[in-house]
This record gives sequence, C-alpha cells and structure tokens, in this order.
Amino acid sequence: MTDSSNSERDLQTRIVQPDDRITPGFESFSVPVTRASTVVFPDLATMRELVWSDDSKWRYGLHGTPTTVALAQRLATIEGGEHALLQPSGLAAISNVYFALVKSGDHVLVPDNVYGPNRDHADWLASDFGVEVTYYDPMKGAGIADDIRDNTKLIWLEAPGSVTMEVQDVPAMVAVARARGIVTAIDNTYSAGLAFKPFEHGVDISVQALTKYQSGGSDILMGATIARDFELHKKLKRARMRLGVGVSSDDASLVLRSLPTMQLRYEAHDRSALALAKWLKTRPEVAAVLHPALDDCPGHEFFKRDFSGGAGGLFSFVFDARHGAAQVDAFVEALELFSIGWSWGGAHSLAMPYDIRSMRTASKWPHEGVLVRLYIGLESESDLRADVERALEKALG
Repeated sequence: MTDSSNSERDLQTRIVQPDDRITPGFESFSVPVTRASTVVFPDLATMRELVWSDDSKWRYGLHGTPTTVALAQRLATIEGGEHALLQPSGLAAISNVYFALVKSGDHVLVPDNVYGPNRDHADWLASDFGVEVTYYDPMKGAGIADDIRDNTKLIWLEAPGSVTMEVQDVPAMVAVARARGIVTAIDNTYSAGLAFKPFEHGVDISVQALTKYQSGGSDILMGATIARDFELHKKLKRARMRLGVGVSSDDASLVLRSLPTMQLRYEAHDRSALALAKWLKTRPEVAAVLHPALDDCPGHEFFKRDFSGGAGGLFSFVFDARHGAAQVDAFVEALELFSIGWSWGGAHSLAMPYDIRSMRTASKWPHEGVLVRLYIGLESESDLRADVERALEKALG
C-alpha cells in the first residue's frame, strides 16, 4: 500500500478501494459475518512465513474466517474438545475422518446400526479403494476385540444408533481400541454434544451433523469433526485441505445464532418425545418402543450410566407384525403434524418408516414388524399424540 491521497484517484478506483471512515467501538452480541476467499497480507514476509497447520494465522478463506473459527471454537467447547473443523455436511465430516486416517489395505470396524450414508461410504471405500470393512453387532462391547485385525486403523461408534437406538458400551470399546493403538470416532449427532461427552469416555474424534440441533431451523447443511489431540486434528485438517471443502460464513453465522438456545430446545424435544414414547408403549398396535431412556431399550444401562441431559427428540417404535408395510405406510401418510422426511433437530416433527432387516448384515434384528422413526419437534405434545392416535385409527382401525 502507498500513501497516495485517495481523493486524487479516479472514482472507480475509490469505489473499489474506498477510504472508509467508520466510527470504532461498535459491539453487539452477534459474531460479525466475515466473507472472504482472498485473505490480504500486510507484507510478503508475513505471507511467506505461513504454515498450513498453524491455526493462529489467517491464510485463505477456504481454511477459515473469523466467523467460521468462532463457530469451531464454540463447538469444541460444547463437546469438551480442543480443536474443531467445519465441513459442508455431516457426511462430509464422516468423509473427513475416513480420508484422514485410512488407506488401501487398512481395516475399519463399523457398527451395524450406523447412519446409512456412513455405511454407503464404507461400502464405497471397500469396493473402489481397497479398504477392508467389517460390520459388527453394536452391542458387542469389549467383545469388539474379536473383530480387530493387525491392520485395523479405525473403529466407528454410534450411540445410540440413529434409527434403531441401541446404546453402545462406549468406554469398554474404547478401552479395547486404546490398548491396540486404534483410533475411535463416534457419530455423536444424537446427543448434540450435550447429553453425551465422548472425550470424557476416551473417544478420539467426535463427528457432529450441525444440520440437526445446532442449526435448529431445518435450513442448514453443515458438519464438524472435533478432537482433543493436536496431531490427530492436523491429520483431519490436512485431509480437509486436500479435499478442498469449505463452509460459508453466512451459514456459520446462522448456526452461531442458534447455539444459545440449543440446550433449551433439546430439553423441550426430550420432554415431549419421552412422554409420547411412554404413551406409545400402551398402544396395542405397537410391539416395541425404542427410546434409550426406557429400560427395555437395548443398551439402556449404558445410557443411564453415560448420558446426562436427556435423549432429545428422536426415537423409534415397531408395529405389531400383524400390521404389514402397506398399513404402516398408510399410517405415516395419515399423519398431519408429522412431515415425511429425514434428518431431525428442527422445530417440525417428522416420521419415516424403515425396513430394518434389509439394513442389517452383522447382527440379528429381533422384531418382525415395521419400524417407524419419529422426530418430535416443538409442537404441543398433546397435539402430536392426538395426531398419532387419529392416524393409527385411520390406517389400522
């Protein structure tokens, strides 16, 4: 930059490079939205001293802006981690873990109740990239040791499973992994980092789909990988850099705006969901209700031991086997307050049927009937209950 007077320059130049005079000292509760691709350096020496792994220096907009860094820092705080990276979706965060930690010839263990796109990703790595993948019974606990091979590099955890709701014995599985020097990663989206603290139980990486409770508005796609160990964080950061993915500062600002109310919303979802789950257990059409806070849900003892702050708004129930898939579809379509859609974490309630038998390869599914997953939004629980009751009577009565 030179000291030439801006007033002597052409108008077009002054529009592109204005001599702004903005009164200093402005403060507000919100983090300013900083949009940038190019980061400007004060001199060449500063630019040449940059190191990609140094988070304390601004380098290029793809790697972070004040807005995205503020969000990453707050997510790490919520989760109890030290370092967080943002990705453009929850699946991108899962991808970040795979590409940072495994290569052709490596072995990965994935729970049979894993989030569907994670299973698809693992199958793709196995078929096209020579990564060995084994699916294991999510209730295996310390027995996971039987599935470990000399080339096992990564064990995925998901507690609870986002459709079938089994809660894994995370500390037991982590202890086995640590003894063998294997990295553990958990999809912790269900708890939003509020109800379950993975790092307190020894997990190495926590993955969040910020699309869910962190956003709260059903209008943002975003993910995050969170870690405590800096060297592990560097591996994740290097992979993200090579993949060339980034997150919009505008989207990050919307998540930042929602974070202060996240716990209050999570608790409200939890109260309504648990009340509706208990009511569904009394219905003759229902064979099982899969809610981690209910004592007959697989892994309830681990939920009671390891989780605090409730279970949020997501649970499933299984119809009695006498009600076929067509009747269950009719029930879902008869609902008026529940929309048909994936995801969760927003204000609106959702319902989705699943054929679990077609999704399992390594564990026996004990139920004959069709499963329906419900996400309980912020509508009145009494209205949602009345809607479910009316739909049951209309479709099955």
